[in-house]
Amino acid sequence: MNLKQFRYGADNLGYVLSGSKSALVIDGGAPDEILRFAEKTGLEIKYIANTHSHPDHTSGNRELLENTRSRHTDFHSLLKTGGLEIDGELIEIIHTPGHTRDSVCFYSPPWLVSGDTLFNGKVGKCFTGDVDAFLSSVKKLLALPDDTLVYAGHDYVEEYVEFIRSLEPDNTRLDEYFDKYNPDNVCSLLADEKKVNPYLRLNDDKIISILKNKGLAAETEADRWRSLISLM
Repeated sequence: MNLKQFRYGADNLGYVLSGSKSALVIDGGAPDEILRFAEKTGLEIKYIANTHSHPDHTSGNRELLENTRSRHTDFHSLLKTGGLEIDGELIEIIHTPGHTRDSVCFYSPPWLVSGDTLFNGKVGKCFTGDVDAFLSSVKKLLALPDDTLVYAGHDYVEEYVEFIRSLEPDNTRLDEYFDKYNPDNVCSLLADEKKVNPYLRLNDDKIISILKNKGLAAETEADRWRSLISLM
């Protein structure tokens, strides 16, 4: 399976996951570029899907559907099937409620298209208010292999590195993490996220200490999660 990233708007990121002949478009907000890419590479766009239903992620759906023989696979269909097949390879659908109730991630090793559930350096805002469900969703992603490449729905890397630096200025791994940042291919290893992303380090003694020093609840994992969410 191959992955191609497309930047659009101020900081949105969309994707084409493809085999040798067919492709899935995820959050195709750059439809003209995606259509040119498909024509140039000889790919047939088979499916259009979204990580969630916020309009900045669905804005390209209509144009892509009008200019291809693809079909839109909505949230309920994605959950029902549990996966999409492209040229004999399965792309797993992981339901990750939290940012929205219809948030999903697309996993085809080593690629994880995580939408606004997991960013490079942080996690998304919990617009549902269901912080417990959001924690469960993030823990699903934490269970993936360390060599998973995290491709998020936005490029917020510079902003989030500064947030981490303000929270944990002595994290010696942060410079190395930022050195790997490439605005032309925004991604990170899950192993690196586990070293710097405070929202994935709920049981790290350093994060626990930081939260306690801020007067925030840190007794349980759920407490720490809620405290970190409150810092957004």
